[in-house]
Amino acid sequence: MDKWITLVKSRMRELKLTQEKLAERMGVTQGAVGHWLRKEREPTLDRMNEILVVLGLGHLQMNASTDVAEPMAQYAAQEGQAVYRYPLRAWNDLTLDQAHTELCDYAAHGTAYWLSVEGDAMTAPLGLSVPAGMLVLVDCGQDAEPGKLVLARLQADAQPLFRQLIEEGGQRYLRPLNPTYPKLLWSDEGEVLGVVVRAMAKFA
Repeated sequence: MDKWITLVKSRMRELKLTQEKLAERMGVTQGAVGHWLRKEREPTLDRMNEILVVLGLGHLQMNASTDVAEPMAQYAAQEGQAVYRYPLRAWNDLTLDQAHTELCDYAAHGTAYWLSVEGDAMTAPLGLSVPAGMLVLVDCGQDAEPGKLVLARLQADAQPLFRQLIEEGGQRYLRPLNPTYPKLLWSDEGEVLGVVVRAMAKFA
């Protein structure tokens, strides 16, 4: 347990990762992480190994004697690969994390979460296409620049939209990838909620 705590704390310092951020990626509370790292509560063996994976130390694992060990296989494939866990959120409440989480290799710049794409506004006949049912990862800490896919509102109380931010003639628009949908004029009343940085299809 002591070796695990030392390893985790050292890795968090290297990544400049706070307990709050680690908890967010694990899908647990900050209090739970704090209890584990202060040795006030002992996490399960599976949870200890899950934290190592999230910190990019998946080539190591805790064994039944709570020692850190390297497994016989998979070392080369996993070495240096960081994995992060982000929650799934719903369109009708983008502030509430659901119990379900997904892993990916992207280290977010700010709060990040997955959304399931709805409708066909971002389904294109050619080129880049993000059809309904795909999961997209929204990073609220990314800068929104023309050309990026964003989650945005045209007004403070409006429904969030998943669109591509573009600029034409000095004016910005939200453009759907589906050409049968109209592009929408961007104004100072608009708010970018985050930038879409990953898309993932789930078949089962």
